[in-house]
Amino acid sequence: MTQKQKKMLFRIIISFILLAALMAEEHAGILPENVWVRMALFLVPYLIIGYDIIMKAAKNIRNGQVFDENFLMMIATFGAFGAQEFSEAAAVMLFYQVGELFQSYAVGKSRQSIADMMDICPEYANIEVDGVLTKVEPDDVETGSIIVVKAGEKVPLDGIVIEGDSLLDTAALTGESVPRHVGVNDEVYSGCVNGSGTLKIRTTKEYDDSTVAKILELVENASSKKAKVENFITKFAKYYTPIVTISAVLLAIVPPLVLGGGWIGWMHRACTFLVISCPCALVISVPLGFFGGIGAASKLGVLVKGGNYLEAVSEMTTIVFDKTGTLTKGEFKVSKLIPAQGVSKEHLIETAALAEGYSNHPIAASIRAAYQKDIDMDRVEGARETAGHGVLADVDGRQIMVGNEKLMNDNNIAISCCNDTGTVCYAAEDGEYLGAILITDTIKDGVKDAISAMKKVGVKKCVMLTGDRQETAKAVADELGIDEVHAELLPSDKVSILEKLLEAQHGREKLAFAGDGINDAPVLTRADIGFAMGSMGSDAAIEAADIVLMDDDVGKIAKVVNISRKTLKIVKQNIVFALAVKAIVLVLGALGIASMWAAVFADVGVAVLAILNSMRTLRFGRK
Repeated sequence: MTQKQKKMLFRIIISFILLAALMAEEHAGILPENVWVRMALFLVPYLIIGYDIIMKAAKNIRNGQVFDENFLMMIATFGAFGAQEFSEAAAVMLFYQVGELFQSYAVGKSRQSIADMMDICPEYANIEVDGVLTKVEPDDVETGSIIVVKAGEKVPLDGIVIEGDSLLDTAALTGESVPRHVGVNDEVYSGCVNGSGTLKIRTTKEYDDSTVAKILELVENASSKKAKVENFITKFAKYYTPIVTISAVLLAIVPPLVLGGGWIGWMHRACTFLVISCPCALVISVPLGFFGGIGAASKLGVLVKGGNYLEAVSEMTTIVFDKTGTLTKGEFKVSKLIPAQGVSKEHLIETAALAEGYSNHPIAASIRAAYQKDIDMDRVEGARETAGHGVLADVDGRQIMVGNEKLMNDNNIAISCCNDTGTVCYAAEDGEYLGAILITDTIKDGVKDAISAMKKVGVKKCVMLTGDRQETAKAVADELGIDEVHAELLPSDKVSILEKLLEAQHGREKLAFAGDGINDAPVLTRADIGFAMGSMGSDAAIEAADIVLMDDDVGKIAKVVNISRKTLKIVKQNIVFALAVKAIVLVLGALGIASMWAAVFADVGVAVLAILNSMRTLRFGRK
């Protein structure tokens, strides 16, 4: 409990004791008969508990924001004092503040559930200078610096391990409880906790660009992006509050004028009407429900950037996957060399490795790794890469082409097609075919089960997009249970395919895209919901996405769908319950049947019950 909440609890206790004593004396008939004296006595507990509400209402009126719950409570309790219902006026304010304290605690608990999981912000970094470790702010560490992370310390910045061997606790980032082993040349991310040995790390990013900084920024901004139902409640409260205030005024004035007399009784009904009408249950429980849902997802290592995206996931009926790095591991290995007649395997792989020497593509890296020798880039000139086709370069004065079948066909090079499952790179030298290199990728563990789980939660269609050959793509799709495949695509083709899929959606159906590469950023942005792979994904993909899977586990998408639908169910329950109770008690209050105590239940009681219901969302992320 925060200091502010403790102060409020103290005020509630003091006010309650004083009010209880006064009500007991009133019941025993020992309070003074003088109205002004009795009012003064009840004003003491009233002001102890309600002075801040009155100040907020006055401040808002001064700023032109008249109609809010503070204004309603002030007017209602002032009216109760005017009707000489002193104990009820003080009691209404007391119970209202009890509800406010409960709400504050509930919101704090929701925020804390995210803060605990996201307790990843490093406090310092150890820099080694002349053999001496110096603690500095992570902000002050430049890219390329050597930092030391001892056992039990948080990794402060992203980097590459240059010395040491350890187990990293990645639970705060990924939700994964099993530690990850790291050694020399392994990449590590800020926010992980070093479990055992000491690590020396060469930083690859500044703190502002690090994984931990981006995660914290995503979490902080999540509450600003409201779901449609949240926006509806905000607009509803904007019009609802002045309507009920005017209705209360009319209830206090019109009947006495028409029926004659009874001003005190009708004023009492109007005050009861105002207390009942407070929209607290709606304006608090609905955002709290979404906040809890986002918190539940974060416990799984899934970052949802706003309530609007959590709401959209509940309506997802189609999901489109990029193949490499999303459904497959993206760990390419050369599995077969198929040289042309008269060409040696050594010449084929050496030529291809030299041509791919400057490329950052994973396939290029796999070809260089298969060469298993140092590459002399002095032998290479004029290397250029054509997206979706391959590379061209001059090696030892000869023009080399390494790429897919399209590249060969565009340059009128006759090839021997390879129909083996996998990615095929063809190579040519001065227009003559050199041979083919077969590169294979492996499907991620659990992806088949993940696709099945998505269909169980109501996803009607799973689609795969890839630049791979049709045969390879179909083999992967058949193994995973993918419904539709689009292969041999250029990066620009993915957007046009997605546009067609979006046009096929009906009504409120939503389409999601899951990808990890920089080429996926335009598609992630265009989809209704974009899922990015956070661990291995590019910064551009994570920035463009709406939801980030921190451990690249597509199996968590189905879990997020479940969290989303349960959250929406709870939010709708709160709306129906709050409106139904208020409507019934408002009518009863206007007819003079409902007392001020019934009004307190319709306001504070309903709010507390709705908040308790919303807090159930926090349990959804438990494993």
